[in-house]
Amino acid sequence: MSWITIAVAKGRLEEEVVKILKIAGHAQIIESNSRKLIFEDEINKIKYLVVKPVDVATYVERGVADLGIAGKDILLEQEKDVYELMDLELGKCIFAAAGFPNTVIDREEPLRIATKYPNITMKYFQDRQKIELIHLNGSVELAPIVGLSHIIVDLVETGSTLKANGLVILEEMIPISARVVSNRVSYRFHYGRIQQFLDDVKKGKSAYARNY
Repeated sequence: MSWITIAVAKGRLEEEVVKILKIAGHAQIIESNSRKLIFEDEINKIKYLVVKPVDVATYVERGVADLGIAGKDILLEQEKDVYELMDLELGKCIFAAAGFPNTVIDREEPLRIATKYPNITMKYFQDRQKIELIHLNGSVELAPIVGLSHIIVDLVETGSTLKANGLVILEEMIPISARVVSNRVSYRFHYGRIQQFLDDVKKGKSAYARNY
């Protein structure tokens, strides 16, 4: 049996993803508190790479990893050439346009939008109206408050940060969750192994949903 390599995103999704994989009979060797970045499962012949979320799709697209698990937000923003195989339904949140209450989105003059996700924002609004993108790397909620933008586009989970800053969701855009993706060549050459892994993960996902 040949080896396959799976890139797992560290951070907020890691704990839940690893739980599902372990319930599915995989990833028993991954130690979440370890500083190790590579774990090798000799029994199932799977190598796990623990990488930053923004890098998962790059490892998969380049063929360093056969499979990867990352958020849909990253996949949409980066537009990597990979197959999306499964929605794990973890880390659910939404892309939303947010601003002060009663802020008008559809307007004649260009709409100034602050965001960490310029590609997603541009595609969403490009056929709708003229926009001026302001690319920020953090604390986008500050932009409307100080007059830098009319609105923001960002991931929203609970909405508590928006509320704390006097902002509200003006428009829900795209639902987001963790996805399993595959390298295109790997999917062809390791089809049987990948399908077996996906079947195992489906069972693990169902058991996780019942118990957590």
